[in-house]
Amino acid sequence: MTKARKSILCASAAAMAVISAPVSAQELNALVWCDHSDAALLQPFEEKYGVKVNVKEYEGTAAGLTILEQSQPGDWDVLVIDAVDLARAVEGGFMAEMPADQLPTGDFFPEVVMADNNVIGGKTYAVTEKFGYNTVAYDKSKVDAADMEDMAALTSGKYDGRIAIYDYYLPVIGLVALGQGVATSDITAETLAGLAEPLKALRKASKQVSDVVSAQTALATGDVDIVVGGGEWLTAVLTGENPNMDWTIPKQGALRWAQSIGVVAGSEQPDLALEFVKYIVSPEGQARLATSACYWGMPANAKTGDVLSAEQKAVLRWDQQPDFLARAQLYPIPDAALDTEMQDLWTEMLNQ
Repeated sequence: MTKARKSILCASAAAMAVISAPVSAQELNALVWCDHSDAALLQPFEEKYGVKVNVKEYEGTAAGLTILEQSQPGDWDVLVIDAVDLARAVEGGFMAEMPADQLPTGDFFPEVVMADNNVIGGKTYAVTEKFGYNTVAYDKSKVDAADMEDMAALTSGKYDGRIAIYDYYLPVIGLVALGQGVATSDITAETLAGLAEPLKALRKASKQVSDVVSAQTALATGDVDIVVGGGEWLTAVLTGENPNMDWTIPKQGALRWAQSIGVVAGSEQPDLALEFVKYIVSPEGQARLATSACYWGMPANAKTGDVLSAEQKAVLRWDQQPDFLARAQLYPIPDAALDTEMQDLWTEMLNQ
């Protein structure tokens, strides 16, 4: 999913010229994830700056980097990317430095500032905007909620044929690793071999391996009762019609996903791109992004709690975040060789 932006460029006179330009003459191109395509998120910024934000959605870092590689300088202004993958975009020369003193990271949940990911070589290239969890989502009217606190229940036989697996190898293999007592940072070629059988056992107990929409649909219609790899991002948009949609973090832990946003190198509108980034991480922008029609997630800016309703915070488990953050681990960050092995294991699981 995708959006494009830029960092601040020249003098204030130039910035004012950008801001005051008519709508027809001003466009911003963003390479984003689907949660940034929501008109409710984009319109306030468009109206304030007299600009049209054009978004292109992509799925998976490799796809996003391929789009950038095939584009001309200036084609994109803003990029949304997995926080753990930002270094790849920087190494490819795709990201512009942003002024750290203009980003409100002091208001963020400390655990999601993620300076090790967003700041490279002492330069800030992106800022965390949203996070959440790949964990266990379920219909609490169909399963024993207590069972969902232990990942071992998933392969106990009790829920065979009632499980969907989210079709993304990194978080699911990470969850399987946690279930086996292996930290995501400790996944190597050697430890990966020990995850093959548990992963296959999970697949054997499952009815399907599904993308986001298919997993949501299966859970909503009752085709499955559990989604491994799901979380608030999967169930939040469903709770309005079915309050039985729920999720939890088992005792073994969960995977924390985080997405970052930054300005694309070569943008011809870096000032305006930076303003878009600043809007996205402001409490108002964060509230709209957190509750986007595509999927919900926790805002990085803790001051967003002053903007969200009590009902919205309840769905996001706002008050439980200290515990959740303490028990969640980041995605595995494999090198090229290990990534290939992980994908091979995933393909083997799919084909069993």
